[in-house]
Amino acid sequence: MIILLNFVIATHNKNKVGEIESILRRTLDASGNDESCFSVITAGQLGIGEIEETGSTFEENARIKACALTGRGYIAIADDSGLEVDALGGAPGVHSARYSGGDSSENNRKLLRELDGVPDKDRTARFVSVICCIFPDGRELICRGECTGTILREATGTGGFGYDPLFYYEPLKKTFAEMSSEEKNRVSHRARALENFSDSFAKMNFIY
Repeated sequence: MIILLNFVIATHNKNKVGEIESILRRTLDASGNDESCFSVITAGQLGIGEIEETGSTFEENARIKACALTGRGYIAIADDSGLEVDALGGAPGVHSARYSGGDSSENNRKLLRELDGVPDKDRTARFVSVICCIFPDGRELICRGECTGTILREATGTGGFGYDPLFYYEPLKKTFAEMSSEEKNRVSHRARALENFSDSFAKMNFIY
């Protein structure tokens, strides 16, 4: 059976688009579909600007963004993700991208300031990704993925984006910024959310 998959992704972040497309291709190919014909476009390609995130949870924000893309004949897929630090009561959480009011470097500097004096054993954290997918017939999937690690005392590595240089993943003994894209796309929070999505999708028998 040939499954025609035409996705529109609710982000203008090129890094997220690349990760989502790469992981979707890998996970959907492995999900048991006989053959997948695949296309991905972004909200920007449909002339849709930044979608305001007004929710108080990752789930709410992902759904808000996916809903903004419905009614165009595509499978609308949205990701809301962020970093939760235990010593900060789960902050920055849904405010991760806007934590400092500045860019990623300023967010990282603020995070380090907030954790100044916190011992290594208490610098535990998790990246969270929630994927919301709304199909043209109105059915929805919401899937969550998490990856646990610790926050280092200084940025390490030159790859990735966001908080990646501070997030240390013990099983590979690397920060996300030290990993290759292939390594990161197999262990990240977004990979785990999209793997859960692909598993659920494989059971739904959609053809578009």
